[in-house]
Amino acid sequence: MKALLLEGKGLADEMKVGELEKPKPGQGEILVKIKAAALNPVDYKTANGGNPNWSYPHVLGLDAAGIVEEVGPEATGIKPGDRVVYHGDMTRKGAFAEYSITTAHTVSLIPEGVSFEDAAAIPCAGFTAYLALFYKMHVAKGQTILIHAGAGGVGGYAIQLAKYAGLTVFTTASKSNHEYVKSLGADAVIDYRSEDFVNRILELTDGLGVNFVLDTVGRDNAEKSLKALAFNGQIAFVAGPPNVNDAISFAHPLSFHQVALGSVHQSNNPTQQRILAQMGDHMLSLLQQGQLHSLVEKVIPLEQIPAALTELATRHVKGKIVAVIDEV
Repeated sequence: MKALLLEGKGLADEMKVGELEKPKPGQGEILVKIKAAALNPVDYKTANGGNPNWSYPHVLGLDAAGIVEEVGPEATGIKPGDRVVYHGDMTRKGAFAEYSITTAHTVSLIPEGVSFEDAAAIPCAGFTAYLALFYKMHVAKGQTILIHAGAGGVGGYAIQLAKYAGLTVFTTASKSNHEYVKSLGADAVIDYRSEDFVNRILELTDGLGVNFVLDTVGRDNAEKSLKALAFNGQIAFVAGPPNVNDAISFAHPLSFHQVALGSVHQSNNPTQQRILAQMGDHMLSLLQQGQLHSLVEKVIPLEQIPAALTELATRHVKGKIVAVIDEV
């Protein structure tokens, strides 16, 4: 089969399309003919850092949409011909290839009217946002949230999901992306380059702070964000934790939530793993109903993935980049 081959650690920009043996599904697994695969920051990060479970050449790509070609033993609820989307296991060969393997109980069926490209854009970024809002912080109507980097994948989905849940949404973005994040539902946008987001949040909330913060930027940004939280506020972090010990205060109690979507495949906990399918089912339904935008900004061929990952590494990409693997 055709695949984009990573020949070694740190060689993402040198990946070339080559040939690999077509995989075969094992117990509880399915073989998917990949139609589209989304790019994510985790792709270039793991390509640079490697993984002890990999053998080279490796194939990157965690977010995939395609057609089920073969069903392995004890794989239930899925049949050949089904259109599916899934978030894959980062320890295994991924979706930048004609075929890939995943577990049957973690996929979602793509509803009628939803394209492979739009479906593929959801899992990593969308599920991270969904997990943070609804499984970690348990957001509720009438509350307030600060979502950092609203023009990115996680931020863009989080804005939409928070508005769907009835929250007042504040977000940070560069000036050029203010109208974009407002189109996703942000109530107020803070220019992180020229404004102090803590001061702006306190102004916007009459000094109370927000109920929730979703931070996708990094440890220092998460640390600063604690000052924007209201009494009994909660923060979910993706890219690094604040200093929890220094932040614990009887006078101003807070809650801290680590969001680590990709590790669920290594949990050996089928109940937790099925949450991937549950999140996918709901988000695809919202997408089909027009209540969610897929955030797809660019569609590229397989061969252009290395250059697109280099662009993604600048951390200034708006929305999602999706690669078309098979157009037939």
